[in-house]
Amino acid sequence: MFKISDQPIDPAALQHQLRDPRAGACATFEGWVRNRNDGQAVEALDYEAYAPLAEKEGARILGEAREKFSVLNAICVHRIGSLQLGDLAVWVGVIAEHRGDAFGACRYIIDEAKARVPIWKKEHYADGGTVWINCATRGSAAGGTPP
Repeated sequence: MFKISDQPIDPAALQHQLRDPRAGACATFEGWVRNRNDGQAVEALDYEAYAPLAEKEGARILGEAREKFSVLNAICVHRIGSLQLGDLAVWVGVIAEHRGDAFGACRYIIDEAKARVPIWKKEHYADGGTVWINCATRGSAAGGTPP
């Protein structure tokens, strides 16, 4: 499951959804809003996405991870809306029979999601400036300006 959400992410509930007696490993990643980017003091972020397209590309990435890493299940949820410092912006969870596959798939999912899923981020800086940052577009329909 790949989901775009305007609600806070609940890691415990998501990890519970991954429970499977076949799994010997669970790897997770949490991406938080931090206070600096490219040397600038960040005060807050706004995320926007076209959810149907973002979720379609995200599901494709999860499918690729299942094939490459013998994954039993994987979930990725990305927030949209206004987020404050320390807020959870993205969560990835992967289960597999072995830790190597779980770790590899978790890293693959977050790296590919950052590169391919059309999610735009507006950074609000301490000096009052703002800038939109869109995802990179390695061969997907992502990119451009925010919706």
